[in-house]
Amino acid sequence: MLTLEAPELYYLANFRKALDWLDAHHRDLMDEAEQHFIATFRQLPLPSQALLVRLVMRKGVHFRASKLRYGEIGNIAAAAAPLLERGWLIDHAALTFDELGALLLKDELAAHFASDLPGGAMKKSDLLAHLCERHAEPRTLADWCPHLDERLLSLAIGPLCDRLRLMFFGNLAQDWSEFVLADLGIFRYEQVPITPGSRGFRSRQDVDDYLHLRSCRDAFEAGMTVPEVLQQLGAFNSDSTHIGERHQRLLLQLAQHLERAGELDSALLLYRDTRAVGSRQRQIRVLERLGRDAEALAVAEQVLGTPHNAEEAQLAERARTRLSKRLGLPPPARVAKLNEDRLDLRLPLGSAPCVELAVAAHLAHPDAPVHYVENTLICGLFGLLCWEAIFAPLPGAFFHPFHTGPVDLHRADFHTRRAELFAACLARLDDGSYRDAMRRTHAEKFGIQSPFVFWELLDAERLEQALTCLPAAHLGAWFRRLLADIRENRAGMPDLIQFWPNEGRYRMIEVKGPGDRLQDNQKRWLAFCAEHGMPVSVCYVEWSD
Repeated sequence: MLTLEAPELYYLANFRKALDWLDAHHRDLMDEAEQHFIATFRQLPLPSQALLVRLVMRKGVHFRASKLRYGEIGNIAAAAAPLLERGWLIDHAALTFDELGALLLKDELAAHFASDLPGGAMKKSDLLAHLCERHAEPRTLADWCPHLDERLLSLAIGPLCDRLRLMFFGNLAQDWSEFVLADLGIFRYEQVPITPGSRGFRSRQDVDDYLHLRSCRDAFEAGMTVPEVLQQLGAFNSDSTHIGERHQRLLLQLAQHLERAGELDSALLLYRDTRAVGSRQRQIRVLERLGRDAEALAVAEQVLGTPHNAEEAQLAERARTRLSKRLGLPPPARVAKLNEDRLDLRLPLGSAPCVELAVAAHLAHPDAPVHYVENTLICGLFGLLCWEAIFAPLPGAFFHPFHTGPVDLHRADFHTRRAELFAACLARLDDGSYRDAMRRTHAEKFGIQSPFVFWELLDAERLEQALTCLPAAHLGAWFRRLLADIRENRAGMPDLIQFWPNEGRYRMIEVKGPGDRLQDNQKRWLAFCAEHGMPVSVCYVEWSD
């Protein structure tokens, strides 16, 4: 007899755990239909519960019954009957021709629509394109293919389950497979204590607002025009920081589309309506294209007075220089040019899978290993030292067991909310206890998902080399720069690092292949390293073949 403890029903057991969690933590956010679903789901026979969860976890909403084969469920028709009675599944859904095409094999399409097809062999994509023009109205599977002995099962509660998934995860990017991967040991997550009041949404309105923004974005990506999307969006407003940021990013995306389409005046108005990072820089570029240089210069000056981040300041500085020249104004003070410690190499083509590994192999010595780390080493060391601060159980930072990091990681107040915790972690660099702290975290947390630590690139040997060769002062400077703007500053670090463990020193190396040049974020990191006396070389490679 099938029981919930059966190993093959792991997915059902996990789904029920999620429903219990939602009932305990989010009941006040649910409408009557969602509460009814959670209350009655357990009353179903186990095979019916299992079938519903299987279908919820699959892609799409329409399924051919003959293609559903699950040994632990057995008779699909019998398992589906209670779901059909409740209306959670339907067997008479109308299908568009695109949906029909996704369900049928090429030979089936050719057989059922032979009279509509020209002679000769056709690929399935060509066959579908040809038939779509002739079949616009949705029909049931029986009407489309009267001679096909097949039953269609369609998930009628997909939107309801998506809302439950949204409330549980706080986003729609994660899905129920997170349970499966965790059970199989593929992913391990830090177990952060979660209080009853810690959750992704505070009210039902927050859930509705999130879904409304998502539907507007989906409509835009499906081809809806910007004015139509704005009309659908309406006078949107939310006092949720998270949802407000999603709203601003959508406006920025719409404005960028208008700019690319050459609708500059409309794009400018929309850029001015959004507070998303990057909107002021786009205003400058649009104003320049419109020939309104004085206005563009005013925006550049505003950005330089209160930049969101180093990238915005860098771009605004360039804009101010070229705009001042065009307007006949005195040139602003020049920014000091980066002085590179340049290294030129000629290496044989094909000596390694990529240019970075070719340089690493060329420079490495038994007593001076070279590692291809790019952004992973500094971020990983930061993650080890500051683990407690990163995974601190602050309200709204964690609200289910499957977070790889705090929800507010990229928000402007991420550091300030944890200022004392980070200060305590960084103080270990001053008192010398940081080495033992990082070794301890590495041993205790190895393999647990983290937004900073890439375990496969930071084994115990590499950690020891780093702790031996990297001065505490340099670690502190890097970590504080990361905290100033995590989204921006976690990228652009040099590709390679070379350690001299016997001498307790290191150097970082940015590698540029033929025709490659430094990117802006790399220049900012190099300038930062030069300012703090950190040894960094830029290696330019030419192929000898």
